[in-house]
Amino acid sequence: MRHPRLVAVVIGLVLLGVPIGVGMHDRGVLTSDANLTAGTTAQHTYTSWKGAAGFGAGTHEGTTVADGELVMRTPIGTKTLGGRSWQTSRWTSAWATPAHAFTQLVPSWNAATPTGTLIQVRLRAKAASGAVSSFDTIATWTLHDGEFERTSYGAQTDDFVNVNVDTLRADTGHSLRAWQVRVVLMRQPGRAGPRVTKVGGVASQLATSLPATSKPLYGARTLDVPRLSQMIHRGEYPEYGGGGEAWCSPTSTSMVMAYYGRRPPASDYTWVSSSYRDRYVDHAARRTFDFRYDGTGNWPFNTAYAAHYVDDAFVTRMATLRDAERFVHVGIPVVASISFDRGQLTGAPIGATRGHLVVIVGFTAGGKVVVNDPAARDNGSVRRTYDRGQFERAWLRRSAGLAYVIRDSAHPLPAREGHTNW
Repeated sequence: MRHPRLVAVVIGLVLLGVPIGVGMHDRGVLTSDANLTAGTTAQHTYTSWKGAAGFGAGTHEGTTVADGELVMRTPIGTKTLGGRSWQTSRWTSAWATPAHAFTQLVPSWNAATPTGTLIQVRLRAKAASGAVSSFDTIATWTLHDGEFERTSYGAQTDDFVNVNVDTLRADTGHSLRAWQVRVVLMRQPGRAGPRVTKVGGVASQLATSLPATSKPLYGARTLDVPRLSQMIHRGEYPEYGGGGEAWCSPTSTSMVMAYYGRRPPASDYTWVSSSYRDRYVDHAARRTFDFRYDGTGNWPFNTAYAAHYVDDAFVTRMATLRDAERFVHVGIPVVASISFDRGQLTGAPIGATRGHLVVIVGFTAGGKVVVNDPAARDNGSVRRTYDRGQFERAWLRRSAGLAYVIRDSAHPLPAREGHTNW
């Protein structure tokens, strides 16, 4: 059964005469710009497991590592989902213990799920007191639909953590110190099973107020990221989250995939009307659609989709725009989750939004942010330049610097140099 999102996507929704392009659920992290230099500093640590070394360190129950991927060896049980019976096996990571306490955890994964296969991602956490939570189910995922409707889950409020669509959160008054991820591999009898290339998550201690605007790190550089508008898809396939007006997340994801020359082949979207432009955006909307959340803005669903076509994709958080500059400097655009009220982002194609995804493609010599904003009315007007301070606050205000990192093997990650969030 579908579950209404926290921020409903309604075709033609208008605030003060300006349409709102909603692409994600509102986290409500910060709401005020007051006292910008006060409060605690955000801390983010991304941890991942991949290859023989990473997956080998976990606990295998019917799984093994083959050619660097986590695969099913022998089923250990069966589970009924979507009216079908699935054979299951599972892998559980070692405990990840960031150097800081945290209150939120966003997972992400790279996996191949051929027809007749699924993966399920579960998380649990250890509190500062030493108490250990139950494993909460974050998602049951497959790239395809038809056999199973990929889905997030409910709040699961049985202990000191809860789930908000794709984020594990500590209950008020609790602090977390460590976490584990469990991946359940599922297949229909006779199928080979899914393959998991990487699984990880970003643990975050959120700031209590917005910081002062960061200083530019590098000089001018703008990446040649193709420009795509979600708005040219108005009214297309409204069963996927309300249609193009709401597709800021898959449109942003599609822009970055196109930058690497990794659009899905036309054979993957023959179902899209030949009269539509940029038909692969419709494909991305369908394949990122969360049937419970009823939208295309599930963060790890977008990176999991991108990873099917590009070499690596994950969700993380960044403390300031200086982190994004490090990625742009090495040729990697960053998809950023922003929110703002009327008058808070000069030059934006929409007046206000509780959640919107854009692509950071560059910076000017003075540090302004060059963005591909999919809410523009057409492809030609997607490229925007935003004030650094306004954009940074829009990014940190509610999503706390949430970002999709999507890259091919020709673009290594920037040097960490003490950073822990990639």
